[in-house]
This record gives sequence, C-alpha cells and structure tokens, in this order.
Amino acid sequence: MYSFVNDYSEGTHPKVLELMVKSNFEQNIGYGLDKHCENARGLIRDWIGMPDSDIHFIPGGTQTNMLVISSLLRPHQCVIAADTGHINVHETGAIEATGHKVVAMPAKYGKLTPEAIRAALDYHVGEHMVQPKMVYISNSTELGTIYTKAELGAIREICLKNGLILFLDGARLGAALTCKSNDLSISELAKLVDVFYIGGTKNGALLGEALVFCREDLSVDFRYMMKQRAAMPAKGFVLGMQFEALLQDNLYLKLAAHANEMAEEAARIFKEHGFDFHAPPCTNQIFPIVPNELVKGLTEEFGCLDQTKVDGNHTCVRFVTSWATTPESIDYLRKYMNHILR
Repeated sequence: MYSFVNDYSEGTHPKVLELMVKSNFEQNIGYGLDKHCENARGLIRDWIGMPDSDIHFIPGGTQTNMLVISSLLRPHQCVIAADTGHINVHETGAIEATGHKVVAMPAKYGKLTPEAIRAALDYHVGEHMVQPKMVYISNSTELGTIYTKAELGAIREICLKNGLILFLDGARLGAALTCKSNDLSISELAKLVDVFYIGGTKNGALLGEALVFCREDLSVDFRYMMKQRAAMPAKGFVLGMQFEALLQDNLYLKLAAHANEMAEEAARIFKEHGFDFHAPPCTNQIFPIVPNELVKGLTEEFGCLDQTKVDGNHTCVRFVTSWATTPESIDYLRKYMNHILR
C-alpha cells in the first residue's frame, strides 16, 4: 500500500541526511546559536530579501502557531482565523489553552477575506468582549488553495487600517509558492505580512519550521518566550542543518513542485472519472468527492482521509502527495480506479 495520508510520512531528503552525517561529530553551540543556524538564517534573508528579519527555528507547526500567537497577544486579545484554519480545527485547543480565543469566520475554500475580518471586528466591540488583534491565515490553506497577490494585499490593507498583526502559517508554503496559479514571490509575500514561517516538516525535513519576523518590534524578547514554551531545543543545530540543506540549489522549491506535480496527476485521475472536488485542486492536497461505497476501499488501499460527508451519498476524501511520492504510486492509483469503476 502507498499512503496518501499526509506529506510527512517519509523521513527526510538525502541531501539533508548527507549534511547531518557529514557534520555528525562536530561540536556546536546549543540553542540555535550555532554556525548552521546562522548560515540558514543568511540563506533565508537572502531569499526573502529582508536582511534585517529575525529568524528562529521551531520544532513543529502547532508549536510555532501557539508560540507566536501567545507571545504577541495581550491576555484580553484574540486571533481571527478561517473556520477551517489549523489553529481552529487541528490543534486540540492549543491557542485557547494559552488564554486566547480563536474567532473562527466562514471561509470559502479555506480562504479568509477582508469582509470576514471586517465582520469579526464589527462584532467584537468594547471591553466586555475579546479584542481582535491578529489575523491568522495559511498558505497553502487547509483545503490546498492559495492566496493571490491581490487577495493577500487586500487582507494586508485591512490589517494595517485596524492595527492587526498579520501572521501567515507556512507549513505548506513551498506548495503555495510552486503552485501553477501562484503570482506571489517569497519576497513579495514577506513584505505583505508581519510574521510567517517556512515549513520544513511537510517539505523534506525531518522536522522543523523557520519562523520569520518581518517587523523588528514583534520579536522583542522572543527567545525568552521560546525557552519558556519549551521551543528552544538544546540541539538547535539539528534544525539549522536541515534548512541549510533545503535552501541550497533551490532544493526546497524543487521538492514542493514535485509534490504538486504528483497531486496534479492524482487529481487528473479523478477528473477523468467525472468526480468533482470539495475545493479546486492546485497544490499537494486534493479533495475529491466520491460515492460513499468507494470510501472504504480508497482509505484502506491508499490511507487517504475520510474528510467530510458532502451529502447522503457522497464523501470528500483527502489525498496528500509529498516530495517523495513516486510516479509509480500515481500509476497504481490510476489502475485501481480504472479497475473498480470499469
């Protein structure tokens, strides 16, 4: 069985392992202050075109989201997110556990809009309610969709007008940047948000996210918060090495582009059989809508997730491809679908 359950089932790209093995017996300073982390920071700053950005390496995405939101909001403040947003659905109340409310707004195809943000602001007025202070978005989203330059620019504008911090979850940023319909460069994206991260866990790293503060005032004392929240590993160089390897020779984007290409092929199979999608497929997550009688076989054969019931007869399932997905696995999916639908 080949599993399409997620994009972090495999270990790591050989180039990452190669650097880690080569550097295995080095002695490095701890807590992210080593030469590998510094080199990775330099590569990121050059890539995003922000020489003064403050960059930190965090072990995982949920930890990064929780750490950023809890560090930047005051106790009475909340974060606005799409109702499908990761912080609202898949983090076991991590944000609420820090004392901050997630205000979830309806979002078509997982994309938050200025109108939804405006509605949240208009509803939360006065000191008897939580005060919106941050907007959280994901690119790509939880439904595999992406924000265009115009869409992100419009969100940026309403955030600036209302003093809101714009935080972009980039757990699958590589998928967004290499999507065929993407019109945003990484440097343009960095100028439109206040803080974001470059996801490694879901794009070829063993683990780790590179958190980027685009505003100097937001990262004051952030390392204290990292330590207090158990997000400052002693062997921080293990995280730094991975980004050091992934950001050489355009490897990070090559891996994401491969994952997207494999998902495009998988989506074509479902389209050929006349199936619709819960959200337009464009990155490495696709959500075909299939008859209920096909769900058990698909989940058992391919490990895809039973996402949501669409109606009494149909279910949306999630297929996720990765940097390591093989063309052979896509061919097997095609043969399987041809066989059961003949």
